[in-house]
Amino acid sequence: MTPFYVAGLWRYPVKTLAGERLPHATLTADGVQGDRLVQVYGPEGVRTSRRHSRLLGLRGTLGRLGQPLINGLPWESPEALALVKAAAGDDAWVDAYAGPDRFDVLPLLVATDGAVEAFGRDVRRLRPNLLIGGVDGLDEFDWPGATLEIGDAIVHLDSRRGRCPMTTVDPDTLARDPEVLRDIGRRFGGRLALNAAVERGGTIRVGDPVRLLRTH
Repeated sequence: MTPFYVAGLWRYPVKTLAGERLPHATLTADGVQGDRLVQVYGPEGVRTSRRHSRLLGLRGTLGRLGQPLINGLPWESPEALALVKAAAGDDAWVDAYAGPDRFDVLPLLVATDGAVEAFGRDVRRLRPNLLIGGVDGLDEFDWPGATLEIGDAIVHLDSRRGRCPMTTVDPDTLARDPEVLRDIGRRFGGRLALNAAVERGGTIRVGDPVRLLRTH
């Protein structure tokens, strides 16, 4: 059997904005260190690119000192706020929030290259934290309940992720294609990639071998 390996790593310091691809990452109980530290808000609560797709045209990264940036600007700066308002409305604002409910389901989202190939579109539409390479086809459908060992880190795979309209947005042009979500519904039962939690933390790197441990 072809060995599994870490094929990609991503972090999203500002929830719902485009994120950054990483060569290595530290996993903690809160997922990838530095993930989703800041959120966009409106009067209704958290505001996301599900309805305000232009937010995906902004990029969240971490600065050298670990501070979240929006298009390279400090997230709390007037210039960054102006970018967010232009994308999400004049009544939008940004704020730091470290509660566990900042994650849609669990702190990690794990995708596999076999399922991404079957999906046939840019992996960024799925917004994973980890991409596991060497996976045959849709084998990830049988992975819930299993664990991944990556160096010292252990990741528990909980369930398949139900997908939302964010998948319909082209990550480069921001054009919407509703057919993408309908296609996920038809071919994958509406679910792609895996909700996951960190059982034991550690630093992982692109290229690291991955061991899949099944419970059944």
